Amino acid sequence: MPSEPKVNILMVDDHPENLLALEAILEGLGQNLVKAHSGMEALRCLLNQDFAVILLDVQMPDMDGFETATLIRQRARSHSTPIIFLTAFSTSDTLQMRGYSLGAVDYLFKPIQPEILTSKVSVFVELYQKTAQIEQQAAELKKSEERFRRLSASSPVGIFLLDTSARCTYMNSRCQVICGCTLEQITQNWWQIIHPEERDRVLAEWLACFHAGQEYANELRIQTQDTLRWVHLRSSPMLCDKGEVIGYVGTLEDISDRKQAEAERSKLIYEQAARAEAESANRMKDEFLAVLSHELRTPLNSILGWAGLLRTRKFDEKTVAKALETIERNAKSQAQLIEDILDISRIIQGKLRLHLCPVNLIPIIEAAINAVRPAAEAKAIQLEACFDTPKFVCADPERLQQVIWNLLTNAIKFTPERGIVEVRLESVDAAYTQIHVRDTGIGINPEFLPYVFDTFRQGDSTTTRSHGGLGLGLGIVRHLVELHHGTVAVSSAGEGQGATFTVRLPVLEKVEGEPLKSLPSLS
Repeated sequence: MPSEPKVNILMVDDHPENLLALEAILEGLGQNLVKAHSGMEALRCLLNQDFAVILLDVQMPDMDGFETATLIRQRARSHSTPIIFLTAFSTSDTLQMRGYSLGAVDYLFKPIQPEILTSKVSVFVELYQKTAQIEQQAAELKKSEERFRRLSASSPVGIFLLDTSARCTYMNSRCQVICGCTLEQITQNWWQIIHPEERDRVLAEWLACFHAGQEYANELRIQTQDTLRWVHLRSSPMLCDKGEVIGYVGTLEDISDRKQAEAERSKLIYEQAARAEAESANRMKDEFLAVLSHELRTPLNSILGWAGLLRTRKFDEKTVAKALETIERNAKSQAQLIEDILDISRIIQGKLRLHLCPVNLIPIIEAAINAVRPAAEAKAIQLEACFDTPKFVCADPERLQQVIWNLLTNAIKFTPERGIVEVRLESVDAAYTQIHVRDTGIGINPEFLPYVFDTFRQGDSTTTRSHGGLGLGLGIVRHLVELHHGTVAVSSAGEGQGATFTVRLPVLEKVEGEPLKSLPSLS
């Protein structure tokens, strides 16, 4: 017999020897055999136990088997318990019909054949066991359903079910609150609650996962009447025992508060960044004004000083020439400062205009080199130039020379005596050419590299710094190069290791004997 809990079999007979005989026949079934010597004793047994089958003797004193069966059937707990009547005195049809009318399942006559009795009883034992299993499974299923119902009802997130045709078949109460509608209102067209701006995209992504049997997760907005909510949607396929998709289960979480907090946090961060940027801009302007005052005052002091000396004293011809040279040099320095300020003003106001024409880069670069050569020779700096095949660009010659001059002047200013400044022109491809200005100067701190071309920004903006200037030259370079549809970049291995500035410009195709056509209008 299987290792299942034993079931009870009730044997009722007023003769002990008959009970012993029944016990001997049925003990091989391995079940719990309960003996009762009268109808009343049988009823008392039924008060406390359930039985798979009852073997009931018909002829008993005080209360016969039929009377006992009548009382057994009146109790709801034993109303369906199988009864097999046992008798040795009558085989009349009348008594058998009476037994069957009382719910008897069989009628056996003594002497009882063991094989027949064992076979009949074993059938009811097995039926009782299977019924008990089904009832147990039903009870567990009921508990499971109740547990799911309670879990679903108390869940802090919305839960929904979809069938294979994407129809919504279930929504817990939280899901209905989030969606702002009932299951009946949303069964067919549940996607209508998705915000119109996101509906097509979300539906396309979700359907792709739905048909592929894949999980889906996304944050989106839903619009119900006058309420807008942010939700986090998740859905996963439900599979049967064969691994086939039989529907989808999903969760819906209201994340509106989190999104609101994120928006407020982003706004705060933006405001803080804007405030910091404004404070930085104000600080840079203050520093620039301080540097501007210093840079304008320095040459002005020399001019005024020598002019006063020349007016009040008599100098020899050599001293006068030196004084005039100093005045002229400082006046040119002031003029250059003012010109840079005017250029920045034009750039900021968008009023800087270019006069474009085809330009050969080599003469432009050579002119810029010749212009800075005296400054380089004063510091014994070696100027080197290397030119690739001449390239023509569409440019403003004066402004392009200003770009090269600014880069060379910057390189010479930050390169110590007996250093090297190299200019190299090379072709990148058929569409672009590059100008490299490399020096062996003081280099650039890696933290300052991203800000090299920012207007009004300098690595050292104090008035006691060792190198003069307003810090406008590289900002002007960047704007002029961009106006020529080019780019400018800088690289440096660090402080004390020099720097390389690279200007990249689009080239024009030169046709012998014909003017270049279709020059773009830049401003």
